[in-house]
Amino acid sequence: MDWVAALAEKLKTRAPGIPLEENVLMSRMTSFRIGGPARLVALPRSGEELSEAFRCAREMDIDPLPVGNGTNLLVPDRGLDAFVIRTFDGVGDIRCTGEAEISAGAGVLLSRLASFARDCGLAGLEFAHGIPGTLGGAVVMNAGAYGGEMKDAVYEVRALSETGELMTLREGELDFSYRHSVFSGGGGVVLGAVLRLAPGDTEGIRGKMEELSARRRQSQPLEYPSAGSAFKRPPGHFAAALIQEAGLKGTAVGGAQVSEKHAGFIINRGGATCEDVLRLMDLVRETVFRRSGVTLEPEIKILDGTDLDHPPAAGR
Repeated sequence: MDWVAALAEKLKTRAPGIPLEENVLMSRMTSFRIGGPARLVALPRSGEELSEAFRCAREMDIDPLPVGNGTNLLVPDRGLDAFVIRTFDGVGDIRCTGEAEISAGAGVLLSRLASFARDCGLAGLEFAHGIPGTLGGAVVMNAGAYGGEMKDAVYEVRALSETGELMTLREGELDFSYRHSVFSGGGGVVLGAVLRLAPGDTEGIRGKMEELSARRRQSQPLEYPSAGSAFKRPPGHFAAALIQEAGLKGTAVGGAQVSEKHAGFIINRGGATCEDVLRLMDLVRETVFRRSGVTLEPEIKILDGTDLDHPPAAGR
């Protein structure tokens, strides 16, 4: 019996209601619309089912791959020999727990969370309204935009450790920094979070959200599949500016292209493969390094094992 059959059997015994699917195309689960099949996918409908799926896998020494809305992932076309736990939608409870506090599950979309906060008259998540990911993924990478970051709002995180133990971490323990948290190295899984916000005027909050949404539509290639910003912001620079100054806007490899609208985005203009994107990212990094001496680090999470954290070839 291979690991897929063995794990599926274990899950059906321990969590009989949890939906399971085999050989699911990851292109259906990522905003890049790229990626071959994952061997086994669980679709938990609650935090309890998510926890049980995670623990069952760890008991078999399988490292599960939690996936929310898949908005910052690049998956190989050959697929993944992996157990994917899809947190999107199913793990989506959300409620006010205090005068200026909201508790939400990992699968809650940031746009829904920001709208909920607005309707409660709470400010502090306006920046998150147009970010397409889930709360869990946003906590893991300390997502941010327009001067706001998750670290500014997250007070407490409920998670499972690598061994499946329930833990609660608060502010100082979360190790937030630019596009990083204590969870960034993988191993555990975020179940939910408590956010502390500030009382505000509902209409004022709505107006700020509409302003930021308009800026996104005007400046970002939202009409194409992508994984958001392709590269992290280097200290003292903006990745998009460095890429544009290197003359790379519109540069393409196969179906992958540096957006002509925003140089910080790599888009799937139709039929792009994982290899297309990786080759284009390497080309961008090498060209920018030759021109400016700045090494761009990927913001996209690359799941095929390719190491893009090394210095660009031009710098070696």
